[in-house]
Amino acid sequence: MYKCNSRRLQALIEQFSQFGATDNSGVTRLSLSNEDVLARNYFCECCEALGMDIQVDDMGNIYATLPGKKNVPPIVMGSHLDSVEKGGRFDGVLGVLTAIEAIRTIKENDIDVEIPLMIVNFTNEEGARFDPAMMSSGVITAKFDKDKMLQSTDKNGISFREALQASGYKGKKENRLAEALAYLELHIEQGPVLEAKRCDIGVVEGVLGMVCYEMTITGQSNHAGTTPMSMRKDSMIVASTIITELHEQLGKIDEQLVFTFGRMNVSPNIHTVIPNKVTFTIDSRHQKPEVMQQVEDILNALPETAGGCHIQPVKLWGRDTVYFNSAICNEVERACQSFGYSSHRMFSGAGHDAQYMASMVPSAMIFVPSIQGKSHCEEEETAFGDCAKGADILLETVLTLQTKFSMGETYTLH
Repeated sequence: MYKCNSRRLQALIEQFSQFGATDNSGVTRLSLSNEDVLARNYFCECCEALGMDIQVDDMGNIYATLPGKKNVPPIVMGSHLDSVEKGGRFDGVLGVLTAIEAIRTIKENDIDVEIPLMIVNFTNEEGARFDPAMMSSGVITAKFDKDKMLQSTDKNGISFREALQASGYKGKKENRLAEALAYLELHIEQGPVLEAKRCDIGVVEGVLGMVCYEMTITGQSNHAGTTPMSMRKDSMIVASTIITELHEQLGKIDEQLVFTFGRMNVSPNIHTVIPNKVTFTIDSRHQKPEVMQQVEDILNALPETAGGCHIQPVKLWGRDTVYFNSAICNEVERACQSFGYSSHRMFSGAGHDAQYMASMVPSAMIFVPSIQGKSHCEEEETAFGDCAKGADILLETVLTLQTKFSMGETYTLH
């Protein structure tokens, strides 16, 4: 077994943390921004120094390939370099940097490369600048229409098309990843489970299914001081009651179900006026489709009126649970056992490029712990030692897959 160089990996993480560094040790590196371009440039420099070939596709996805002795599709590692605004130093980027460290370890130990190895940086995974999230992996896996994605604009009215052109990272459609033997994505957990269980590695078996509804409660505005309570059509009070009732009902379905009342808009949002309209979202996630169906049944069974207000649930979007390749998951777990690292089989509640890649390539993910479960914030932290353990598992799994694929073994998508 080969171990990665933990100090070298730490230095690499710290270097990339400078691209878009915030005052509170976080990162703002929005997709195709100047900060993202700097990170992309340095990523390419690191890969070229390792003798890797660089190609860029029409969505700005960067592919760095270390040639193998066999002329076959590659084993792919990677994630994304972009961040949310005032995000953390590990989200996304760690999957790219541990892949670089894995290649560095292979090169310095003169390990024979039978199967080509590729590192990919996906464009606009976060969706923090351009909607939707996981945009470019979604385009190459036919989940999104490219022309529509190019028209997506940021808060300043700049389109994805314009930003891509200005970045210098607009490549050719023929450079898109079309086939691979496997895809592995290392990522921070972004949750508290691994730390709570004191586990080194999360063996990610898939991404939870989810559904998002928007509830609109329509009442009637009136003067806050002159309208008797018994004569009001107060959309805020009705919305608050519905939220409380849904919290109780959904909480009884299954202890693994997670749901969040997120965005809320109140109109006219004036302290002296009774609200005439309230909209709020509810995001629900679970592995089993039958549980998700129960959630939708409850939401759609809400009364049409209450407290003089009209209630309208609208489904914004949903996704089915994505299952990763069980054979690759088993190899990740065996690698943990070989190193003596504790592991935990789990599903991801957050979305990742791997969930789209899994429809095209046999895929799996590796999680490392997030301190206090924090992510998408400047306080996001993962111990460098845990990052190195993740890199060890990524490398060992890739080397195992190399051996198996070299012997003619193949994996199906699931």
